[in-house]
Amino acid sequence: MLSIKSALAKPFAKRVYKKIQKWANNPIETQDKVFQNLISEAAGTAFGKDHDFISINNHQDFVKRVPIRDYEQLKPYVDRVVAGESDVLWKGKPLYFAKTSGTTSGAKYIPLTKQSMPTHVNAAKNAILLYIHETGNSKFVDGKMIFLQGSPVLKEQNGIQLGRLSGIVAHFVPKYLQKNRMPSWETNCIEDWETKVDAIVEETLPENMTVISGIPSWVQMYFEKLQQKTGKKVGDIFKNFNLFIFGGVNYEPYRAKFENLIGRKVDSIELYPASEGFFAFQDKQNKKGMLLQLDSGMFYEFVKADTFFDDNPKRLTIKDVEVGVNYVMIISTNAGLWAYNIGDTVMFTSTKPYRIIVSGRIKHFISAFGEHVIGKEVEQAMKEATNNSEVRINEFTVAPQINPESGLPYHEWFIEFENEPENMSALAKKIDDSLQKQNSYYLDLIEGKVLQPLKISKIEKNGFQQYMKSIGKLGGQNKIPRLSNDRKIADALKPFILLK
Repeated sequence: MLSIKSALAKPFAKRVYKKIQKWANNPIETQDKVFQNLISEAAGTAFGKDHDFISINNHQDFVKRVPIRDYEQLKPYVDRVVAGESDVLWKGKPLYFAKTSGTTSGAKYIPLTKQSMPTHVNAAKNAILLYIHETGNSKFVDGKMIFLQGSPVLKEQNGIQLGRLSGIVAHFVPKYLQKNRMPSWETNCIEDWETKVDAIVEETLPENMTVISGIPSWVQMYFEKLQQKTGKKVGDIFKNFNLFIFGGVNYEPYRAKFENLIGRKVDSIELYPASEGFFAFQDKQNKKGMLLQLDSGMFYEFVKADTFFDDNPKRLTIKDVEVGVNYVMIISTNAGLWAYNIGDTVMFTSTKPYRIIVSGRIKHFISAFGEHVIGKEVEQAMKEATNNSEVRINEFTVAPQINPESGLPYHEWFIEFENEPENMSALAKKIDDSLQKQNSYYLDLIEGKVLQPLKISKIEKNGFQQYMKSIGKLGGQNKIPRLSNDRKIADALKPFILLK
């Protein structure tokens, strides 16, 4: 028999579904309205005045006046906001800064405003409600739900609260979910990840867990600890666990491992949250892709990825995009980001309604565990580790090792030495220390015992050349990517690895 909460969830879900259908079925009109609202609201800000927002009437005007920027290029404005100035990128001051790992300037401070904050909370809630509407399954709302996330403890900077996005969002969980929500506030505040997961295992074991949510690599660790403690499959421990909600990284490499840990298949909902905005969520169980959030205070532009580095690439709005093309996604938001390149590439799986998948990053990267390690960081780490030494490197590339024969996953560095170090493990430690220093996500994963420090695989002399020759890319402008998010190159390099 359905409880009152479970019974009420269905009509509520239906109402939300209808509301979403309204804008999803009028996408171009919806985006035009968002665009006009953003421009008029920000016309009086420093950024609006600098870019003559008062004269912007349409997308073409916007393209002429506002160039595409990444964080580094927007940073002079962000620095003014961080220093406490008002009306810089958006009217007033932000409510929060989501602090994230930066690329070239250390930490990034992404503003969250009174207008943008609700969209981060509503999108996840709506994803669950659309699932209820589609499947009719609402029984899980009576059970316990776990959200594996960062600490909700916030710091203050010039009167503005500062923390990780997931920790900030923890302050906005609706009242009707508070009793069901786990872990406890005290456990959520534990900074050390391994200690935190142990505490979560203890707290959740006796409970009726029905929904589990988090980045797959974190959740995998939680599942493995549950199994170690009980000797049972997760699906046998939590008999009513039937919904897994995830985001942040590609789930596919984990799917088989998860089904083995759970012992059965469970429904899943994919989310596409970021500090810059909550862009999309899976709205149908049997459709590929996530519904692009067109009515959430964000205006989207798209640039074909293969033209992105041209001098003047064409900026498209949703009315001009095509299914199956790789686009760099550019956003303008009610948090004060303008023609902002978040670095992600997306592909549309459908334009009726607009659904996307995240296809990668515009630059090579590794984020198999949510670490967002980029090329510049691995090159800097290698440079710092070999500076003032006799070590000489011919070539290297990095790949994630998700399923090692033993121990925790790690980053595998394939290095061809001209002159090798006397102590290989000391070099590996220096590289790893530098990477941890540069990238807070990677540091969290190492400290949280989700990853072990990197391992070096030595490549024979001219091994990289032989590999490039084998794929018909020797010479010319062809380069070995510094890093990749899969093991295609790693597997192809196997014949050239020198046995330890």
